[in-house]
Amino acid sequence: MLGNFVYSNPTRLCFGEGSLDRLKGELENYGGRVMLVYGGGSIKKNGIYDKVTAILKDCGKTVFEDAGVMPNPTVEKLYEGCRIARENEVDLILAVGGGSVCDYSKAVSVSAYCEEDPWDKYYLRMEEPDNKIIPVGCVLTMVGTGSEMNGGSVITNHETKLKIGHVFGDNVFPKFSILDPTFTYTLPKYQMTAGFFDIMNHITEQYFSDTDDSTSDYVMEGLMRSLIHSSRIAVKEPENYEARSNIMWTATWALNTFVAMGKTTDWMVHMIGHAVGAYTNATHGMALAAVALPYYRKICPYGLEKFKRFAVNVWDVRPEGRTDEEIAAAGLSAMEDWMKEIGLVMKISELGATEDMIEGIADATFINSGGYKELTRDEVIDILKESM
Repeated sequence: MLGNFVYSNPTRLCFGEGSLDRLKGELENYGGRVMLVYGGGSIKKNGIYDKVTAILKDCGKTVFEDAGVMPNPTVEKLYEGCRIARENEVDLILAVGGGSVCDYSKAVSVSAYCEEDPWDKYYLRMEEPDNKIIPVGCVLTMVGTGSEMNGGSVITNHETKLKIGHVFGDNVFPKFSILDPTFTYTLPKYQMTAGFFDIMNHITEQYFSDTDDSTSDYVMEGLMRSLIHSSRIAVKEPENYEARSNIMWTATWALNTFVAMGKTTDWMVHMIGHAVGAYTNATHGMALAAVALPYYRKICPYGLEKFKRFAVNVWDVRPEGRTDEEIAAAGLSAMEDWMKEIGLVMKISELGATEDMIEGIADATFINSGGYKELTRDEVIDILKESM
């Protein structure tokens, strides 16, 4: 395993059915002013809102609500959240929702006391915070992003048609996260399966990099096999606790920085998917699904050995009588079959992308160099056309 690294993860996880009972103990570590952040109101329909607010009341907290966080949080919403947090001098931001709510809460935590425009400082210049950071806690209701145990935060600027993620350091990680798999039962199938591919793609973005014998790759192969198995059960039995709990745990480990250790990592599917999302406001996991296969087929010849290993170790492709190229192609075909089986979107045109957007999407795509091939702009355009 090549590469030197320092690993730490400060987030404390409370996992399993009934784990919300641990929220009271966590709240005792913070002051009395809590900013409660959530999305479009689903937590009020499924009863989670009432449970959380009852605990906050029992703890004597003064609550300031910030509702209406959208699936792709905007810079305008970020400014609104910063105002609420700053004017009310909150001691803790409590995110109750999925990855977008968690991402947004971390963005507010570093931005509320930023003396500059946080969009410019954190998302364009990619600087690190040098101001007061408000601690964040999470109650997770949707899996996929891994935002409950990392420093990532993605914000969209529709005016400039940019969707940018900033991975902050340990000081921005949630201080605690509560993960009850039963909270994911009521999620619509479209959102559920989008989350499944977000998990898969988080793993493949890290897996398809480097060529050394890495322990991280063996861990990722196991995570992918678990996800594939459990996702097939969950689409048929959404309230199968074993499947949903395994998926929730896999999602966390897919992007809590652990499997990235010793890896350069790729992230080009995310860069292209983010650009698609900036133009279409598409659900994140579906945007990734729509561009993933054209991208991986483009770079496969440059990382052939790893794609061959992926086929054999993850998808059980039999290598006998096949060339390396045929084995690798069979692995990607198996992945495509699984994607269709669980109901993923396979084309960006299904998400609202049109031919006249392609040039702009390509221009909005940040080019990374951690994978097996650094793309050119023309190659990004080819991938987008293939994704139509």
